[in-house]
Amino acid sequence: MRRWLAGLMLALAAASAFAQAPLAKVLRYAFPTAETGFDPAQLSDLYSRTVTAHIFEQLYTYDHLARPYKVRPRLAVGMPEVSADFRTWTVRLRPGIYFSDDPAFKGVRRELVAADVVYTLTRIFDPALKSPSYSTLQEEGISGLEALRRRALQGKQPFDGGQAVEGLQALDRYTVQFRLDKPRPRFLTAVLANGDIFGIVAREVVEAYGDRIMEHPVGTGPFVLKQWRRSSLIVLERNPGFREEHYDAAPAAGDAQGQAWLARLKGRRLPMVDRVEISIIEEGQPRWLAFLNAQHDLLQVVPPEFAPLAVPNGELAPNLAKRGIGLQRQLQSDSFMTVYNMKNAIVGGYTPAQVALRRALSLAYDAQAEAVLIRRGQAIAAQSVVTPFTSGYDPAYRSENADFDIPRARALLDLYGYVDRDGDGWRERPDGSPLTIELSTPSDQIYRQLAELRQKGMTALGVRLRVTVGSWAEQLKAARAGHFMVWYVGSTATTPDGQGALERDYGPAAGGANLASFQLPAFDRVYEQLKLLPDGPEREALFNQAKNLIVAYAPYKASVHRVVSDLYQPWLIGYRRPLFWKEFWDWIDIDAEMQRKDGT
Repeated sequence: MRRWLAGLMLALAAASAFAQAPLAKVLRYAFPTAETGFDPAQLSDLYSRTVTAHIFEQLYTYDHLARPYKVRPRLAVGMPEVSADFRTWTVRLRPGIYFSDDPAFKGVRRELVAADVVYTLTRIFDPALKSPSYSTLQEEGISGLEALRRRALQGKQPFDGGQAVEGLQALDRYTVQFRLDKPRPRFLTAVLANGDIFGIVAREVVEAYGDRIMEHPVGTGPFVLKQWRRSSLIVLERNPGFREEHYDAAPAAGDAQGQAWLARLKGRRLPMVDRVEISIIEEGQPRWLAFLNAQHDLLQVVPPEFAPLAVPNGELAPNLAKRGIGLQRQLQSDSFMTVYNMKNAIVGGYTPAQVALRRALSLAYDAQAEAVLIRRGQAIAAQSVVTPFTSGYDPAYRSENADFDIPRARALLDLYGYVDRDGDGWRERPDGSPLTIELSTPSDQIYRQLAELRQKGMTALGVRLRVTVGSWAEQLKAARAGHFMVWYVGSTATTPDGQGALERDYGPAAGGANLASFQLPAFDRVYEQLKLLPDGPEREALFNQAKNLIVAYAPYKASVHRVVSDLYQPWLIGYRRPLFWKEFWDWIDIDAEMQRKDGT
């Protein structure tokens, strides 16, 4: 009897302890597109980079609440030391920052040091890696890196990712210096705070996992990858070895919501959530229903087909407001575009006839209908590829890019010999060969609608359209290899400088950011001048020259800048959509009691 009573008391004590244990704080939401992997140097897609932004870190980041943006140190001690000519940048790292534990370190707790910064950036120049970040970093002109890559390409010496060069050196254990070939006034935001380039890795990890490095992300950030089912589920947990960081921010004085969050969260240890569970749900309806049923805490970007229900006339629907659901609605710093393969025999090229074809195809596309009908008012028609909220974006700028004009498009094709020679109702090329435009597109609903809209314009133009449906990841791979004719691509700003959007047209970036493989010396000269000039009226005038050249040659047709409406449950605290960066998980909190009570 005594033994039974003792057992009962132990069981009751255990149950009481369990009941008193804090509930795990779990952020649940969905990506509309599958990830590709988790090696920062090999990524170009938004969703994979969102994950790696919370596993890996860069030297500087942005204040979570500050609008306009404010750069702040992340791995660095203070702001960089900069020479008067903007060619030498020196950064000191914070001691005592460690990579998360991994077998590659063989039981040693591995501190992040300046040599890791050198290795991370040098590795991007390895020609065998074919890093999408190469073209962006290459044009910053870090002295010696391009020569290192060239020697490897010529077979003169094997590529050594850890080799220091003149422009990238670890001066001591915690100090790294960058020396640039030319002045780079915006090197801080272009590189040092750019999580789409940085994501500091350890050489031991890269060498240990080799071709499987995309599956084994090991960084210094607040989260670690715990579970991954490709194209289905990504689970991350709080990094148990993450350093002591505390919530602080600098919202504007008139930012009532930001000030309230700061008052509530200031001083809290980061990250505040224990676990992040990301489902991959490509179709809009199940993402919408998962949020409505409280199975998800956040709906990043209300699917356009449900925007009239969620945000009628741009305001949160009363039934959602009664549930305490929050809304963040803003014009996104992005452009959605059609990209033409400039190496393709039909839509590529620089002759007047080839340029006229692309311009006609662009004129036959109704961007306003995309914004209003397909995206349900969650977009505005774009005048250029430069994204809102960045330098170079001028709301007053107007161009042919936004025009929808079937008669002018027909006249262009007639003038340059794209006419119906055999009377079947479809135009042929000037040499008499068939004219069929091949559009590659993902399978989800919005892309089907976009293809239908394009088909309507093409039919009015008398041009055949063939649509090839496939997965986004497969089509990205084909686009990088140049195996496409026409495709869709989105460009989201990763820095406050609009020149990042223009990189898609910069000749040396062909094969990287420049998926069109557009090569125009006149454009490249303007682009290179933009790099050298400080911000100001002279630089803004050059932006207009660059935009006019893109409109004239039409390697891209920017159709819309998207308006995003994010919804979040009442138990999700502190959410604010980032402008130019991806990190936000470590800056939010979950009221787990409310989530358990009201959620599913």
